[in-house]
Amino acid sequence: MDFRAALLDQTRAFGELVATGDPETHIPTCPDWTLKQLFRHVGRGNRWAAQIIADRRTSALDPREVRDGRPPDDTAEAITWLNDGAELILKAVDQVGTDARVWTFLGAKPAGWWIRRRVHEVAVHRVDAALALGVAFDLPPELAADAISEWLDRTCVEATKAHHTPLHPGQTLHLHATDDGLGPTGEWTAYNEDGEISWSHDHGKGSIAVRGSTTNLLLALTRRGTVADLGLETFGDTAVWDRWLEHTPF
Repeated sequence: MDFRAALLDQTRAFGELVATGDPETHIPTCPDWTLKQLFRHVGRGNRWAAQIIADRRTSALDPREVRDGRPPDDTAEAITWLNDGAELILKAVDQVGTDARVWTFLGAKPAGWWIRRRVHEVAVHRVDAALALGVAFDLPPELAADAISEWLDRTCVEATKAHHTPLHPGQTLHLHATDDGLGPTGEWTAYNEDGEISWSHDHGKGSIAVRGSTTNLLLALTRRGTVADLGLETFGDTAVWDRWLEHTPF
């Protein structure tokens, strides 16, 4: 998958969508934010990541210290600011090298890691904006499937570090995408092995299995909708799913 092109495409689509709405629109899936705040969060987030990469930081960057972190008031200029921020990430990675180690909230990672992370951050927030504005949205199955994998990567590390137990020992969570053409990348199984939360693309029954489109599976995992509202099928112990959501990050 071309994450560089996807970052530019998702950022552009997000900006075009936000430009059609009232900036004071409430975002139900991000309850403390308006559309204006969501836009600033995404735009500044891309510049935040770009600055971390360009400066080869080994520690976190305070979002208040992001260069040009505030969007212009003019709508057209704000959209340019947004799209330029995505470009800055790509330029920063090219400048330092894809494999250069930089700070991330999961520990030091290659600079190129940030491109994939920001693709999925922007994509999910584009969904937030679409839901708030009541407009249709579409995520390519390949993109949504990789977003699930990336989300599980992050969730498993953070849950293990924080000693959270989204799964009790011996329990498994299985996700099964119904989109055509994904093959093994359309299945995910999460485990608790001796207190360490991990996942694989293995096929398995699971203590709880959740089945549906990749986009709806992603929305359920990130708590943008319930399995019932999203029309997902569940098989097994639904208490395992409820616990997973309760003990994983938003």
